[in-house]
Amino acid sequence: MTYGKSIDQYRKAAVTSASPLQLVVMLYDGALRFMEAGKHAMETGDLYKQNENLQRAQKIVAELTGTLDLEKGGEIAQNLAALYSFVYDRLVQANVTDQSSYIDQAIKVMSDLREGWSRLTAQDKAPQLLTVGEGQSAA
Repeated sequence: MTYGKSIDQYRKAAVTSASPLQLVVMLYDGALRFMEAGKHAMETGDLYKQNENLQRAQKIVAELTGTLDLEKGGEIAQNLAALYSFVYDRLVQANVTDQSSYIDQAIKVMSDLREGWSRLTAQDKAPQLLTVGEGQSAA
């Protein structure tokens, strides 16, 4: 078995055994990783990698937005939606203008949010903000 296949199997196992809160933290980690990679590509002039990584980060932010339960989550979910929209916009602007300061702004917001979700995971408490499956919300 190759090293790459082992990592893929590990990731699949981690995702399938994770709680809804842990999955959110994993999404943040992925978004932040792609933002950093996009910034690095921007700094080295690799426009293809820049675009690829920033679009992957955008897809994760869109996924996070899609998991919000605006009815049950109330003001908190609405605030998260606004922050995700800001981050998404910053990533688009970074990709269009090739200005890493936009990525820095997105990283700051996502890092702060990730820290908060990580603390919730440590406390094993989940707000009623996320939809987990059909008709279910994270608890």
